[in-house]
Amino acid sequence: MKKIEFKGSVVLNPVPVVMVTSKNKEGKENVFTVAWAGTICTKPPMLSISIRPERLSYEYIKETMEFTINLPHRKQTWETDFCGVRSGRKLDKIKECKFTMEKGKTVDVSYIKECPVNIECKVKNIIPLGTHDLFLAEVTGSHINENLLDENGKIHFEWADLINYCHGEYYPMAKNSIGKFGYSVAKKIEVEEPKKEKKRKYGKRKKGIK
Repeated sequence: MKKIEFKGSVVLNPVPVVMVTSKNKEGKENVFTVAWAGTICTKPPMLSISIRPERLSYEYIKETMEFTINLPHRKQTWETDFCGVRSGRKLDKIKECKFTMEKGKTVDVSYIKECPVNIECKVKNIIPLGTHDLFLAEVTGSHINENLLDENGKIHFEWADLINYCHGEYYPMAKNSIGKFGYSVAKKIEVEEPKKEKKRKYGKRKKGIK
């Protein structure tokens, strides 16, 4: 297949799409949509989001150095798009979307109850890059719907019906796994066939022997 060259364009797709809630020092809350978010560290648990300096949430987060990421499900696609294209300077997006806001546990920022997964974060560093600034944050707590956990306590994100973003379009998360981490190098378990029981051979009974 012939390749087409694109210079100076970030074509990393698909990416998770999230709604970020924040609060300024006056107590005003806002929510906006971010498609550039990612995991950056395990210990301590950290993630990043990229924000344009002209966004209202940029001001709020920079003031308090806290925010919460909310993972939307498929039925919240309209709200996710709305919070990405409308400005909190002109209307109350939380009210417009009829979100139920719950008080955070480790940060002074509310999370969206209707979202199946919520991640509380504290900003550790802000790196100016150009059109966007990169916010590096430590995860201080999370809230997960109990119906996403199985009997062993494993989280099944595929049960949440999450959505992702790909080149200007929203898509549902696939529900069927096509592989498991490490399966390419896992040793195949050879199942031994049960040994067949040998039939005992009996000789012909000689006459006269009792």
